[in-house]
Amino acid sequence: MEIVVRLDVMLALRKMRSRDLAERVGITEQNISLLKSGKVKGIRFETLAKICEALECQPGDLLEAVQSDG
Repeated sequence: MEIVVRLDVMLALRKMRSRDLAERVGITEQNISLLKSGKVKGIRFETLAKICEALECQPGDLLEAVQSDG
């Protein structure tokens, strides 16, 4: 099982740009890009909470557990 980040979907649904989210959350646009691409090994709960607040969503809207091929 692996965790897939669906941040790009929520950004599209909220019609928000990565740059705007980065400003609201207080992290770099580069870090938002890394999150969107799934190239991170973890995220601080504090950061996740700020993203959820900015996007008016729940953590489950951003993260999905999917079965791994293998």
